[in-house]
Amino acid sequence: MKKFTYLMGIDEVGRGPIAGPVAVGAFVFLNPKAIRLFRGVKESKQLSEEKREEWFKKIEKVRDDGLIDFCVTFQSEKIIDTKGLSFAIKNALRLSIKKLKLNPKQCLVLLDGGLKAPTEYLNQKTIIKGDAKIKVIALASICAKVLRDRKMRKWAEKYPLYGFEVNKGYGTKKHYDAINKYGLIDLHRKTFC
Repeated sequence: MKKFTYLMGIDEVGRGPIAGPVAVGAFVFLNPKAIRLFRGVKESKQLSEEKREEWFKKIEKVRDDGLIDFCVTFQSEKIIDTKGLSFAIKNALRLSIKKLKLNPKQCLVLLDGGLKAPTEYLNQKTIIKGDAKIKVIALASICAKVLRDRKMRKWAEKYPLYGFEVNKGYGTKKHYDAINKYGLIDLHRKTFC
């Protein structure tokens, strides 16, 4: 098996909501010894919002120490509505990898679910439920989820009637009731109608 300098994990969040952006997180171990600093990490869906925030603080500290790097790229609801969700996810994925500024030939890119990296990243593997199995993907999922949730909480301040701080843009009964009562806003993805 080929030896890689860097192990990169990629995950996407925000595919299911009816409002807000989609986010793709990319996470890379720059120093393989940093893996041990993240014992017990779980994918974002298995963690409470408070636990995700705790892990994210640790991630930021370890990045400041130069042992890991990560980035999260967003694609707006406008891009989702005009170019489609699939385009938005692929574009965010491409931009996230680019932001990390690593030589593609030095990376093994591990992607969650049905994601596929651009072809210049030939050393890639898609893993079904990878965020629950592979630590580097779980960490990418935490980064993406924390930053997307923070964005939705800011929208909640601007549009308090929709409960974005609680539902994060998912189609809960309360959210649909608010849409029926107050109508759609720019943050809603018109393609779900």
